Amino acid sequence: MPRMIYDYTKSVLERVSFDPNLFRKELRKALKALLPYELEQLKKWLDYFTNNRPDLKACVSVLD
Repeated sequence: MPRMIYDYTKSVLERVSFDPNLFRKELRKALKALLPYELEQLKKWLDYFTNNRPDLKACVSVLD
């Protein structure tokens, strides 16, 4: 079940990536829903996903 939440979180983040405020909001929700090891995986995925999106790169600091 937790794997489904992780995949769902990634798909939501991809869909709201047009708006940094929504992206940040969804990241905050992910902090509450995901397990610690899933958060580590999400951080790695976010590093890749936001590589060419400087407006979203700043939002990743929510996870730290």
